[in-house]
Amino acid sequence: MMNSRLALVVMTALLLVACSGGNQYADLDAFVAEKRASPSGQIAPIPALKAYRAFSYTASGLRAPFNRPVDVKEIARLESGGNIKPDLKREKEFLEQFSLDSITVVGTVRLDGLLWALVKDPDGGVHRVRKNNYLGRNFGKIIGVAENYLTVVEIVSTGGDGWVERPRSLELRVRK
Repeated sequence: MMNSRLALVVMTALLLVACSGGNQYADLDAFVAEKRASPSGQIAPIPALKAYRAFSYTASGLRAPFNRPVDVKEIARLESGGNIKPDLKREKEFLEQFSLDSITVVGTVRLDGLLWALVKDPDGGVHRVRKNNYLGRNFGKIIGVAENYLTVVEIVSTGGDGWVERPRSLELRVRK
């Protein structure tokens, strides 16, 4: 019994000596000691915020530079209207839930003497539209349908209480 106790004590002592195993973390201990010894720095104060200055965009009534030019007669007709505002009581059409940039013209078809445009919405649905239909989120009304493009007039807010008509055109997108 005494031999087994002595053997147990000796094995425990050997196990403890083996686990101590020298100083294998000396480099880590030195690094931590060096970082603790170095002086701590000050955190820079938060910079003062500059006051926001609003920008008044005045070119909202002009044609976008990459869109097809609208006929001069149409521009004259648009500029002659003084009291421009959208009809908010009118029931919205299906294509008015999409932005005008996400709608593409994919073709035209002539039915009963009327030229209809085929437009594709972002969800992949194809719809038949003609003059006086509405599309786009900015109260866009189709004022002309041609074989390879649609002419649309959007009513856009000027940022205040005013509205301005903005002519746009959607070109037929040909697959390559």
